[in-house]
Amino acid sequence: MPDTSRRFAPPGPLGFGGAPLGNMFNRVDDATAEGALLGAWESGIRYFDTAPMYGAGLSEHRFGHALRRFKRDEYVLSTKVGRMLTPDPKAPENLGPFIGVLPFRDSFDYSADGTRRSIEDSLQRLGMGRIDIAYIHDIAEDHHGPIWKEVFATAMQGAAKALTRLREEGVIRAWGLGVNRVEACQKALEESDPDVFLLAGRYSLLDLSALDTLFPACAARGVKVVVGGPFNSGLLAGGKTFEYAEAPAEQVAARDRIAAVCQQHGVDIKAAALQFCAAHPVVASVIPGAKSAERVRQNMELMRQPIPAAFWQALKQQGILPAHAPTPEK
Repeated sequence: MPDTSRRFAPPGPLGFGGAPLGNMFNRVDDATAEGALLGAWESGIRYFDTAPMYGAGLSEHRFGHALRRFKRDEYVLSTKVGRMLTPDPKAPENLGPFIGVLPFRDSFDYSADGTRRSIEDSLQRLGMGRIDIAYIHDIAEDHHGPIWKEVFATAMQGAAKALTRLREEGVIRAWGLGVNRVEACQKALEESDPDVFLLAGRYSLLDLSALDTLFPACAARGVKVVVGGPFNSGLLAGGKTFEYAEAPAEQVAARDRIAAVCQQHGVDIKAAALQFCAAHPVVASVIPGAKSAERVRQNMELMRQPIPAAFWQALKQQGILPAHAPTPEK
C-alpha cells in the first residue's frame, strides 16, 4: 500500500485559479492581472494554480511576476505538464478559449523526458526555483476522444513515473491530474500513486459525478481533491455558459431551481456554490477563476457568508442534493 502519511495538498478553503490570467475569453492587461494576484494575497489566499496552456505561458509569467515578491515558503504553487510550448512568431493569437496569447505553439507530450522539460520550462517562465504540485493536464476523453485510454497509458508510463521520481527527489512535493473527467482520476488511483487531483466541474451544485465514485476512493487512499469550476464555467454565477459553451436548457432549469431556493432563504447562489464544494472532507481547496482584485475579494466574502442550515435542508428535501452530500451545516 502507498504511504499516505506523506501526502501533500494545498491550503484552503479558497485558492486562485489562473486560467483567466491567460486571457481566457477576453484580454486582461498586465496591471489588472497583477492586481488580481495581489488582491488574492491580501485576502489571505495562499494557493495559486496555473498552467503552460493558459495563454501559451502568459499566466505563468504573470504569476511569477506577482508572487516573486513574497517568501517562497509562504504559499503553495501548482502548474501542469503534458503540453510543450514551442516558440513560433507565426503562431495564432488565439489558443482555444485564450485570446491574445504569447507566440508559442502547444503540443501534447506526456513522456517522461517531456515532463521534465515541461517542469524546467515552467520554472523559467515563473522565474522560480520550485513548484509544489505538478498536475498532468487533460488526459481524459474530453480532450482526446476515443483514444484517451491510450493517451492515458502513455502518461502513466511517462509523466506519472517521472513525477513520482521528482517527488522522491524533492523537486516537487506532490503530483496528480488536472482534468475535467472523473474516470481519468479513478484510473490514476488504480494504476499509480497520486497525491491530489484538480478536478474541474465534476463536483458542484449542478454536477455530482464525483460524489459517489471518485471521492470515496480518494478518501480510502488519503488523496485530496482541488475543485475547479465551482460555478460550472459561469452558469452558477449568473452567466449563460456551461462547460465553456452555451448552457443546455436542462442545466439552465436546474440552476433556476437552485436559484429559487436561494431566493426563498436569502442566499447568494454564488456563495452556496463555493461553500458546497468546500464542505466535502476530501476537498482541500476550491479555485474559482478571477480577473480582478475586486472579484477575488468578492469570492472570499462569498466563502465566508453565513448560510442557514434550512437552505441546505431544503435542497435535499427537494431532491436537488442527495441526503448524504456533505453540506456546511454539518
